[in-house]
Amino acid sequence: MNGHQNIEPICVRVNDAARMIGIGRTKLYELISAGELDTVKIGNATRVTTASLYGYVERRSKAI
Repeated sequence: MNGHQNIEPICVRVNDAARMIGIGRTKLYELISAGELDTVKIGNATRVTTASLYGYVERRSKAI
């Protein structure tokens, strides 16, 4: 073992968040505005929490 662990990110860039759930940036910003996804501001950068992405997909899968 090399001592390095794979660390899952707890927040990701907007583009990456959109790609993770298969939607465009515009739709992602709509979900953020609607309170469906949580964001964190780090300086001027906006990041989307991966927990909220997983939670959103989980909620949507139950709604079908």
